Amino acid sequence: MDNREEVREFLTSRRARITPEQADLPAGPRRRVPGLRRSEVAALADMSVEYYAKLERGSLAGASPAVLEALARALRLDDAERAHLLHLAQAADGSDVLARPRRRATTRQWTPHRSLQWTLDAVTAGPAVVTNGRMDILAANALGRAFYTDLFAHAGNQRNLARFNFLDPAARTFYPDWDLFADMAVAILRREAGRDPHDKDLHDLVGELSTRSDDFRARWGAHDVRRHGTGTKRFRHPAVGDLTLAYESLDLAAEPGLSMTVYTAEPGSASEEGLRLLASLAATEEATSAVPGTPGVD
Repeated sequence: MDNREEVREFLTSRRARITPEQADLPAGPRRRVPGLRRSEVAALADMSVEYYAKLERGSLAGASPAVLEALARALRLDDAERAHLLHLAQAADGSDVLARPRRRATTRQWTPHRSLQWTLDAVTAGPAVVTNGRMDILAANALGRAFYTDLFAHAGNQRNLARFNFLDPAARTFYPDWDLFADMAVAILRREAGRDPHDKDLHDLVGELSTRSDDFRARWGAHDVRRHGTGTKRFRHPAVGDLTLAYESLDLAAEPGLSMTVYTAEPGSASEEGLRLLASLAATEEATSAVPGTPGVD
């Protein structure tokens, strides 16, 4: 798949956000466009203007690691953006083939190995979920299912966090910092698009969200990328109220392209008590649903 348009838009967007002052360059006369000129980026990267222009037109194939590193320095890329640039270059020359995740026919057909589900179920103090780069939730522990109750309740979400974020009105309540979550979701999908540009399911998801959500479409055009690793987030759960949770996301070595995210609360905090209450409610609901003849249970 030709990724020249993606390369062109990414490099152009990174150049546009850097001011001459940030690059220790004179501002000079009034500029017609924001950011640095091509000639200035070329000088910072110690390459000819002609060669940089070729790269920015989308021709990353054959670019050496030294050139990519010089370009990353000149454009002041962070770690996630550097990795994204490398993925774009690998896709451009075809060297990403062995690094792509093994293809799964559809998300619905994939089921976790029993030892992976055992591992999830062993996490009892916080929600734990397994996701792919498209933000599909592929597996969860009991607390994870209770935590994302609104996401699982609506079939239209298709157990996808990005669909939930942009298409389900419940997300605006569940995420008190909705704009932050929206930015993160798009940046994660953009990173995955660079890592695996041949993922048709991802292209379909981006197309759907771009068509149905102005908020998504505007953010997608920014070309920001992000690695979902660690941090703290705020939630407002419909059953237990406000929760402030820390999270860690770990890549699964046995399942390339998948990661496990575990949420925890600060010991002794109101959020820890909230998770305990949610676990109790989930256990009660599970026990009730297991009783034959219980009203409302098939």
